[in-house]
Amino acid sequence: MIRLTRLNRMPMVLNSDLIEHIDVTPDTVITLTTGQILRVRESAEEVIRRIVDFRRQVFGPDGPLPASTCEIASEDASPGAAPVLVIDRPSSREASDAGAADSVESRD
Repeated sequence: MIRLTRLNRMPMVLNSDLIEHIDVTPDTVITLTTGQILRVRESAEEVIRRIVDFRRQVFGPDGPLPASTCEIASEDASPGAAPVLVIDRPSSREASDAGAADSVESRD
């Protein structure tokens, strides 16, 4: 969710996942997947920056996790307990080391 300002200066909060495209006319025009059209005071670049900032807050600086790094831990769960999602996210150092190893291997 990102905070934007309508042309009439009324604040709004928008689910950025619903944005289909952004047109730049004299106004910034946001078209949603629902067909709704919104005109906002922020520039297209500012809207994009806010979306990126929001997604970094949600997913972290490394972006969304690949599905292979998540699993549901059910062995220790007591009956009726909600399942626990275990996320194996490599540290930034491990990720950069793995990327460097991949690039070295591909040169051979």
